[in-house]
Amino acid sequence: MIDEDPAEALAHALAARRLASRISAVREAVGLAAYHAGEWQSAIAELRTYHRMSGAQSHLAVIADSERALGRPERAIDLFRGADQEKLDPAVAIELLIVAAGARGDLGQRDAAVAMLQVPELTTDAVQPWTARLRYAYADALLAVGRRAEAREWFSRAAEVDTEAETDAAERLLELDGVVIEGDDEDEVAEELAAGPGAPGAVPAQPDAGSSASTVDSDQHDPAADDLASDEPEAEAAVVADSTAAQDLVADPPHADDERNADGDGVAGAAVPETTAEAAEPSADRRESDGIEEPEARQR
Repeated sequence: MIDEDPAEALAHALAARRLASRISAVREAVGLAAYHAGEWQSAIAELRTYHRMSGAQSHLAVIADSERALGRPERAIDLFRGADQEKLDPAVAIELLIVAAGARGDLGQRDAAVAMLQVPELTTDAVQPWTARLRYAYADALLAVGRRAEAREWFSRAAEVDTEAETDAAERLLELDGVVIEGDDEDEVAEELAAGPGAPGAVPAQPDAGSSASTVDSDQHDPAADDLASDEPEAEAAVVADSTAAQDLVADPPHADDERNADGDGVAGAAVPETTAEAAEPSADRRESDGIEEPEARQR
């Protein structure tokens, strides 16, 4: 049920924990169900317990993402730095890298996020289950720093390998190209049926640039985040440390492509001509004429 009804899945997992709390797989189930249900603190506690009981480190990315959702991105970065690379599966390492780069973006260090994601796995020809997510995260990071043309290229690369539609890379690519898919609410459908045949498209959901989001209470604010974001020398040193950690965690030092193209500007919308309706004054020589309105220009 975890994908269809996370709350119900969590209820079943909690019932299992009451019966068998010392089984590691039960604690893992509770943690994952809590994560999908938005119970971030419970997810962290249960998955940490699972790691202690099993000796595995298979859900570090989920724990780090939960820390981000609680408004503690610096803790997500600490998890990335302290990860034991010898125990991490490559897929877990990539997911943890993606979360850590997102945490850098949360702290306003967007250039650092771009640098962290420039790993060899980004440009490899071999397609892995995490390839689409890595390329998508890199494209999103590029867009955040205003490198629009490069972002479009990497959204395109992500869409090419995203056969399971795990990301909305295709929709983001259309958005960057200025393609607008109109909605089909009841009023528009009625108008289209009355006017003639038509095929209005569905309005795509707004893309989620980051991972899980939550409202953070003021009591939960961690002053370490302010210190990390505001202290420039320490932030620069942290970027260097993160880049080194990323290289050690996933592969050899990156050789990213040279992508310094100028950003493309959007195409300005076409102006809508004014409509006029002039009526001639009645006279004995000519009859009265009706005004004709010009149709409005419509930009697709």
